[in-house]
Amino acid sequence: MSSLSLFLTVFLTGIVLVVAGLGIAILLAPKSFNLQKGEPYECGIITHGTSWMQFKAGYYLYAILYLMFDVETIFLFPWATIVRDLGYQGLYSILFFIVILGLGLAYAWKKNVLKWD
Repeated sequence: MSSLSLFLTVFLTGIVLVVAGLGIAILLAPKSFNLQKGEPYECGIITHGTSWMQFKAGYYLYAILYLMFDVETIFLFPWATIVRDLGYQGLYSILFFIVILGLGLAYAWKKNVLKWD
């Protein structure tokens, strides 16, 4: 079997399985209409107004800062697995990395980005 025919077989099998799964779910799913099912989930609180409301930029900044520091701290795990093999050069490079993270946090703190109003 050539690689092209193997690829096509796997690709078509994947498409058939996905379509079959979705079709079975549509056919077997219970169907009932209720006004509460059509509303967005708001922790049991009745929604007011439209969903196109403006949010404060502070929420966006918190999310960006969280993602930035979260993703950057994930880089510490691979380093921790090979720290003994790296020697002092690896230690100095990770300390430099942590200092840069600390400077970013200090800058955000100084600009009052972390203050929740």
